[in-house]
Amino acid sequence: MDAARLAKDTPKSQKTRARILDCAMRLIAEIGYHAATNPAIADAAGLTRGAMLYHFPTREALVEAAVAHIQAERSTLFRAAAENLPAGADVTEHAIDSYWDLLHSVPFQAFAELEAAGRVDPAIRALLAPAQAEFDRAQAGDHFLKILHAGAGPRFQASRDLARFMLEGLARSTLTYDKDGRKERLLAVIKRATHMLNRKGDIQDLWPE
Repeated sequence: MDAARLAKDTPKSQKTRARILDCAMRLIAEIGYHAATNPAIADAAGLTRGAMLYHFPTREALVEAAVAHIQAERSTLFRAAAENLPAGADVTEHAIDSYWDLLHSVPFQAFAELEAAGRVDPAIRALLAPAQAEFDRAQAGDHFLKILHAGAGPRFQASRDLARFMLEGLARSTLTYDKDGRKERLLAVIKRATHMLNRKGDIQDLWPE
């Protein structure tokens, strides 16, 4: 290992890198990928341009590290949600409420901003692809299964996908009137639809009377 690499692996250097990546994640979530420039991130982290270049000499190096950092933070939050089922709670409703909350957390919002940028930027799209595949497998695997307490097979996969993608779409939507009321009603319908697909309880109608 060369001297430059050893210098960047010191505890102080690792702490600085973590601060940079936390600031990058927060700024991407708050102001979007393109506005979260390297100089803006350096300012947020309290670093000079030279110090920033020492840790991340290019935009590409910073973005690659930021994607990995954001994905790790998303996975940590997702695992914690899967393990935090209150006693006596309805598991399906808890899963949906938990994921809805996660979608409004900084790591999930930052990842959504990167996905938006990746639609027209092949380099970002390529960086995101492994993280997207990893998270998609986790959604259908142990962590999301534990949240939903659902079974295996196409029907249960459809119930998880229905809940997940409707929540993600709703989180990214812009409602211009009766925002809270409409979201509350849609969340209730998502919960009822998931119950129906899981065949749990006696719900037979998507719309609660």
